[in-house]
Amino acid sequence: MKVIIRLIPLILFLLLGVLLYRGLSLNPQDMPSALVGKQFPAFTLPSLVNGEKQLSNASFAKGIKLVNVWATWCPSCKVEHPFLVKLAQDKRFNLYGLNYKDERQPAQQWLKNYRDPYVFTIFDQQGSLGLNLGVFGAPETFVVDHNNVIRKRFAGVLERNVWQREFLPLINTIEDEIANGQ
Repeated sequence: MKVIIRLIPLILFLLLGVLLYRGLSLNPQDMPSALVGKQFPAFTLPSLVNGEKQLSNASFAKGIKLVNVWATWCPSCKVEHPFLVKLAQDKRFNLYGLNYKDERQPAQQWLKNYRDPYVFTIFDQQGSLGLNLGVFGAPETFVVDHNNVIRKRFAGVLERNVWQREFLPLINTIEDEIANGQ
């Protein structure tokens, strides 16, 4: 009996080691989302630029949408922003901003200083839309198709390699679906 009691710490240590090893093999940017394959959540929130203007799902243009979650308190958002400015020139989709748990004046100044790549920016000061989207932080980017269905969620800095590897094939697939009337 004493032998079994002495082995318990060793067994617990081995189990913990297996769990930690498994955790190290996971990709932290590959965050599953329960909303992938579902409609973009309904919302009514003010515009960042014009607080009097209310935005909703109906404010989105038809076609493919990228919704980028950002904030002034997010250092990675500053790294990502120049790439977003370049992406905004692509006419195959519309780029929208979701300013998440931020202050209006600094966020407006951010867009003036670094250029505004967004068709419009939703001001989500309380984080309600972010909560409905399952946002963990910023930056995060969602691909929303022509039927307003979320097709992808990406947590982390969106840059050229990630764009070409993960986003561009999906954009091409959605364009094919549109062309085929799906």
